[in-house]
Amino acid sequence: MLALTRKAGERIVINDNIVVTVVSIKGDNIRLTIEAPKEIKIYRGEIFDAIAAENKQAAVANNLTELDRLKALHIKK
Repeated sequence: MLALTRKAGERIVINDNIVVTVVSIKGDNIRLTIEAPKEIKIYRGEIFDAIAAENKQAAVANNLTELDRLKALHIKK
């Protein structure tokens, strides 16, 4: 991890194609702009965490009783 101190108007360049600029600082709030290629996904931390939790939930098999109910609906020939 790299920790940097930046002032308003200063920027950080990542991998030659991502630029993070400090636009303003007001109290505890910092406004940033991020310039990156469109194929790079950028999420706020809380949104990323929610997506990861949903993906994890979807990957886990649901309650077996639900699967059993579906099996019971199977029509035998």
